[in-house]
Amino acid sequence: MNIAIAICSTLLVFMSLGLAAPASGQNAADEWVEYRGEEGPGLDKRIVLISGDEEYRSEEALPQLGRILAYRHGFECRVVFAINPATGEIDPNTTDNIPGLEALAEADLMIIATRFRDLPDEQMSHITSYLRSGKPVIGLRTATHAFNIGSEGAYAEMSWNAPGGGFGRRVLGETWIAHHGHHGEQSTRGVIAPDAIDHPIARGIAAGSVWGPTDVYRVRLPQPEGCTPIVLGQVLTGMEPEDEPVAGEQNTPMMPVAWTRRFDADSGMPERVFTTTMGAATDLEAAGTRRMLVNAVYWALGMESEIPEQGTDAELVGTFEPSPFGFDGFRPGLFPADFARSVESE
Repeated sequence: MNIAIAICSTLLVFMSLGLAAPASGQNAADEWVEYRGEEGPGLDKRIVLISGDEEYRSEEALPQLGRILAYRHGFECRVVFAINPATGEIDPNTTDNIPGLEALAEADLMIIATRFRDLPDEQMSHITSYLRSGKPVIGLRTATHAFNIGSEGAYAEMSWNAPGGGFGRRVLGETWIAHHGHHGEQSTRGVIAPDAIDHPIARGIAAGSVWGPTDVYRVRLPQPEGCTPIVLGQVLTGMEPEDEPVAGEQNTPMMPVAWTRRFDADSGMPERVFTTTMGAATDLEAAGTRRMLVNAVYWALGMESEIPEQGTDAELVGTFEPSPFGFDGFRPGLFPADFARSVESE
């Protein structure tokens, strides 16, 4: 009976996340997952999506985003994870190991959703080399505080609390400051910034369709030079998309929750950057939030002319029932191969 219950529990996890059993060419020992599209504007582009946070379930969000980008748009995507080296399992509480980052050497875009990682020098070197290449970056949610590296570390300048704000402030435009909405009590409705109505990233995004149960972060934009707010975060009174906005100073003015940043080609920095403080797995249940992210991928890659007037196709691939955000809320016992899903299985 216990064995039967365990098998049923495993199947329920697979079904809720839209997983397929590892029968699509991946082995249980693989430390990342690859999705390869067969048609679409992204066929010649490779994306590396970096998960690894303890709270917002990036290990569930990024495989879904990778499947959308691959199977709806033709991109080739690798999703990498925080891996427990002793077991090979996905373990967001392992803060010092994300295998597979060497793929950044051939990547056209890096999407990062890590939180307070202290990676070994060899792994960090792949990230910093990519940043120096000038190729684009997209940061989600806790990427503003992606790294937490001691002051004596070779890559200490990337730490969220380094002078200058580390990777978050120097590259994305902001580091961690504080929650602006009340965490776990006030959700976020995205409102297109008045000056961004005609921006390609806003194309096809219906009013009220950008939403997430995560709260608004405090940021100091547009202070960093080159930053342009795209979506503002309206703090809501509760945790449902239909809830009313909070009255008072939390929404006057609203904080940006998505922005772009541009660097000169000779700056040694990514030429195009998109950041959103949304992006938890549960945020991806909203169609507008997904479309914002897919549109941002096209913009980051200089493919904005390919975004149709109705916006990009951001339909989910497979069933997607993400876990709620929260510490120690990840689903144990999963391997990267558990997220493998072939085009034929859709």
